[in-house]
Amino acid sequence: MRSARPRGPWRTGGRVRACDGVTAAASRAAREADVCVAVVGDRAGLFGRGTVGEGSDAAALRLPGRQQALLEAVLDSDTPVVIVLVTGRPYPLGALTDRAAAAAVQAFFPGEEGAAAIAGVLTGRLNPSGRLSVSMPRDPGGQPHDYRQPRLGGRSPVSNVDPTPLFPFGHGLSYTTFRYGGLEVTGDRLDTGGTLRIRCQVTNDGTRAGTEVVQLYVRDLVASVTRPMRQLLGWARVELDMGATATVEFTVPADRLAFVGPDLAWIVEPGEFELSVAPSSAAPGLRTTVLLSGPVRPLTEDRRLLTEAWVQQGWTSKSEGLDSGCR
Repeated sequence: MRSARPRGPWRTGGRVRACDGVTAAASRAAREADVCVAVVGDRAGLFGRGTVGEGSDAAALRLPGRQQALLEAVLDSDTPVVIVLVTGRPYPLGALTDRAAAAAVQAFFPGEEGAAAIAGVLTGRLNPSGRLSVSMPRDPGGQPHDYRQPRLGGRSPVSNVDPTPLFPFGHGLSYTTFRYGGLEVTGDRLDTGGTLRIRCQVTNDGTRAGTEVVQLYVRDLVASVTRPMRQLLGWARVELDMGATATVEFTVPADRLAFVGPDLAWIVEPGEFELSVAPSSAAPGLRTTVLLSGPVRPLTEDRRLLTEAWVQQGWTSKSEGLDSGCR
């Protein structure tokens, strides 16, 4: 950060130790600052030599040590606080973000160039385009959460606990904004043995260049077994200059809609499916429905489980059928 903004001034609140003095010093430093960057997280280690890693388990989903108290103290300073999390597990941040944290940067363990990358994001030198591969819980009662939840897996009248994550799978912000439009679905055959082609336009309508991650989801509206409310089919990274528009096309074999049926065999069923393109698993995005005809078809050895993504005039990314679980 000092190399990115050498003029400063910079003040360090100190490292967290088991004493109240550091927390008080950090609070004083935050009150005197224009912006506070609070870096918290884990220490990697094996068999209890760290706070996360093989054999380094946690009895409660809470930031290790006194880091929670440190964050609460700097948030009480009324200074804008940016929380940087260098962690090995997703921690619940609902109580902290509800207290007007200016931003949160989830870095996990970013590697050798991680410090420079985090500094670039904080200073605006880099425009972030990462997306969460796990959901970030609002509180410990929200874990474990899988975005591929059934109908009663989210907030519902059957429980007084709301498991909705604070930040869902696929979530990520940018210093620019994007607009979706023109959703179309075509195919060589709209049946259980065909291939679907889903096309949409993405426009950078913000104030600087950026990269959007367009995500394609499906929901099986009527099936012989319980199916997820949403399931990822594919994704594409789209780099766009300010004001630019790109066309994204996904090619989805019907095999990607397969699931384990009542007879414990992988099958593709005919019926109605909702397709959506969105910036995360929780965003509404653009939606449409398609009706697949034909017989119930079991998967065979020549199954196709790859979704291909075409952006503008060239192949830019391919996402395997990881969600199907079928190999």
